[in-house]
Amino acid sequence: MVTNKPVPAKGGSLLGATTVNWEDAYKGPNVMWRVPRNIHWGDNIVVREDETAVFYRDGKVLSYFDRPARYALTTLNAGILGNLTQALSGVRQEAEVYYLQRRLFDGKFGSTEPYVFKDPDFGLVNLRLFGEYRWKVSKPDLFINQFVGTFGAATTDDVTARLRDQMVVLVYNTLGKLKDQGMHVTDLASQLTTIEQAVLGGAPQHFDPLGVELMQLQGISVNLPPEVQKAVDTRSTMGVLGVNYMQYQAGQAMTAAASNTSGTAGSLAGAGVGLGAGLGIGYGMQGSMQGMYAGGSNPCPKCGTLIPGGARFCPGCGQTMGPPVAQPPSSQPSIVCAKCQTAAPAGTKFCPNCGAPMPAAAPPRVCPKCQTPVPTGKFCPNCGTAMP
Repeated sequence: MVTNKPVPAKGGSLLGATTVNWEDAYKGPNVMWRVPRNIHWGDNIVVREDETAVFYRDGKVLSYFDRPARYALTTLNAGILGNLTQALSGVRQEAEVYYLQRRLFDGKFGSTEPYVFKDPDFGLVNLRLFGEYRWKVSKPDLFINQFVGTFGAATTDDVTARLRDQMVVLVYNTLGKLKDQGMHVTDLASQLTTIEQAVLGGAPQHFDPLGVELMQLQGISVNLPPEVQKAVDTRSTMGVLGVNYMQYQAGQAMTAAASNTSGTAGSLAGAGVGLGAGLGIGYGMQGSMQGMYAGGSNPCPKCGTLIPGGARFCPGCGQTMGPPVAQPPSSQPSIVCAKCQTAAPAGTKFCPNCGAPMPAAAPPRVCPKCQTPVPTGKFCPNCGTAMP
């Protein structure tokens, strides 16, 4: 905090004059200190190597000393408090004095309200920002005029709170410019260095009017909502595997089936599918599925089901889709329409050729003794029991 405890040492060449200095015991982390009494003609101001003494009166800075020395306020520097005529006329000239430290200060910033980032893939995404920065007072007159005169800052905490808010605004403005240049929300984690450099590039225009120089920015972090972070992680995984979203979903489904010890998982294991293959099986099956649906990637206008190439009716709801279009053959396991004998993928509800309801898939054929799936053959390959 800024301390206002008096530390003047009595003395000086004029009667009643005071020597004013900022003792180390009262400095600490403080960026500024206000001398607790106004200074007058004849007072002595001590300025050390890392300090600046600023004279302030009537809402504005009169002047400042930024060179280490002991200054006696006499007619030699009358311009600080008033002209010589005013001094000789008996008018008591005085002013406030603020000491500023010229060293570097460290600060942290974080957004209290989320920043809404409009992304072409994820829509409106709420971001939260955190980071650290290093700064110093570059122009003492502007600093005091702004923070003391305009903002009414009385303590170092007041100054750092204002700078923290300004840092968040600067980062938000920078993100807006980068977004206009094509940066997506999925790029933020890998482009933190670019963001930091862009923030530092825009800092002079933002902080110069405050008399502050931003020296360094580090540790910047952009937090995404959990659901968006999950989607970003999914995209990263897809990129590593070299698959698209449909293939990834199929692989995930197969992995989930592999962890299931009953029902479908057991049937697949007995059939020799090898659920340990997990993702690889899913991607292979998905590749076959995409071949079956090649040439028909448009969804049904009624229910949104993906329409196979050449289908006259939606396999999901039976909606009429128009004249048939030639489609390539497929080796994908299927069920056959009882009306027109058209083959369709297992699970299809309506025939893609004539629109008739499709029969339900037959239950898996299993051994009556050990429950091992037996797709074909007269005897169980596991226990040798004759199959019905």
